[in-house]
Amino acid sequence: MRNIMIFAALMAGLGTLMAQVADKMTPAPASATSTMQKAVPAQTVVQAGGRSLSIPRDARGHFETEGRIDGQRIGFMVDTGASVIALNESSAARFGLRPARGDYKATVTTANGTIKAAPTRLAMVDIGGLVVRDVEAMVLPDEALSENLLGLSFLSKLRRFEYANGTLVLEQ
Repeated sequence: MRNIMIFAALMAGLGTLMAQVADKMTPAPASATSTMQKAVPAQTVVQAGGRSLSIPRDARGHFETEGRIDGQRIGFMVDTGASVIALNESSAARFGLRPARGDYKATVTTANGTIKAAPTRLAMVDIGGLVVRDVEAMVLPDEALSENLLGLSFLSKLRRFEYANGTLVLEQ
């Protein structure tokens, strides 16, 4: 019995230590890290076959880029797990998308749980010179989405997108 108690105490101590290590490895919330991060610009390369955009991984391990919707600048985090472009209400309002409460008809599952979203279509999305027209999107409440997501409704209309050597490459 004594050996079991010693083993249990060691495991509890090891569990506590591992939790502390995990906390140190987990990135801080976006609001806390946004002021500390250095933006590494994406590079667009024009090739004979089309355009290519290279987006370096940021300090959190994400791929952040800037785009344009209806001529308005907008920041995106590339999310290959998102089916569509997801915009928060504040960003959508900057280019005239202000869904009424009744427009929030779609139920979407996010990392933060299930939420209602307003489906929409964007006439044109430009990411570093890669232009896609008539793109499906969703508007989510600000409290449900802190960063706009560049999802598969945009990415799937490209020739390819791939991850290599710490860089995400989009090609049209």
